[in-house]
Amino acid sequence: MQYVRMGNAGLKVSRLCLGTMNMGSKSWKPWIFDERESAPIIQHALDNGVNFVDLADFYSTGVGEAVVCNVLRKIARRDELVITTKCGYAMSDDVNARGHSRKHIFDAMDASLQRMGMDYVDIYMLHFFDLETPIEETMGALNDLVKMGKARYLGVSTMTTGQLANILMVCDRNGWPRPINMQLQLNCAYREEQREMIPFCQDQGIGVSVFSPLARGILTNDLKSTRNQTDFFTADMYNDQTSFDIAQSVARVAHHRGVVPAQIAQAWVLRQPGVASMLVGADNVAQFDSALAALDTQLDEDEVHELERNYTPCGPITDYALADRIPRTARPAKGVFTQEQQAS
Repeated sequence: MQYVRMGNAGLKVSRLCLGTMNMGSKSWKPWIFDERESAPIIQHALDNGVNFVDLADFYSTGVGEAVVCNVLRKIARRDELVITTKCGYAMSDDVNARGHSRKHIFDAMDASLQRMGMDYVDIYMLHFFDLETPIEETMGALNDLVKMGKARYLGVSTMTTGQLANILMVCDRNGWPRPINMQLQLNCAYREEQREMIPFCQDQGIGVSVFSPLARGILTNDLKSTRNQTDFFTADMYNDQTSFDIAQSVARVAHHRGVVPAQIAQAWVLRQPGVASMLVGADNVAQFDSALAALDTQLDEDEVHELERNYTPCGPITDYALADRIPRTARPAKGVFTQEQQAS
């Protein structure tokens, strides 16, 4: 396993981070693993040097935190792990059980620690950017959690570069700790974060961790998997011809190498400048092994060209832009232009 500092912080994390969205309760999503099914995957990750574990209260509505940490307490030492969890998405129908208000941040942290059976988290993350709560209120609350010892570091996820810049300005103005980790989506089929966010994080000394390196499974070329058949986010984010063309390129490079497509897609992510760690949400130990192999997979110039040649820009994937995203295919003409197009 390789280890790197998380940005300018002294904290060192494994380059592979165990993603746990697929662990918790099947009543939440049909592709979720229960504790018995999750334990071998967690054990295998730790046996291969992973010290970085990513959680969120939203996963299985809290059950994910309990399931993963039940396993971790049996097989690992807490002080040897770097555990992150997130807050923000709705945990109930209560109007205050969501977002990044001071009330919800405090309630969410206490609930997470209780489910996890732990006294603190290493990195406490905002799951998204809350448009309804003042940044000063949010970051002030997080600063207090750090002072109380409930969070060692802070992190953020899934927002625009401008929103992150506002957070940093508020922290600097008030003398509060800055986030050390930006968790974002990056893969061969979605590279928009390379334009501004990743260079900005490099400039500001913020470590980047990447989720969805396989584009929610599209880049494995297994479109009939349970997850791809039941996870509506997959269709929302990657249901365009460009994504499918990129997936075919991944498959071609993998065939040339004699390896599985996942290894190639993950190797592409790991070679990107500014990426500290890559989340791996494996369904079995063999899938985790493809990520391990990707750590040492060096792509040559022709392979990189094949993986990147089909990419075209697209709208950002965020909570407030997803519904307005335009698929990367030509849209039909409207009005008078429809008749002109038919005439030509």
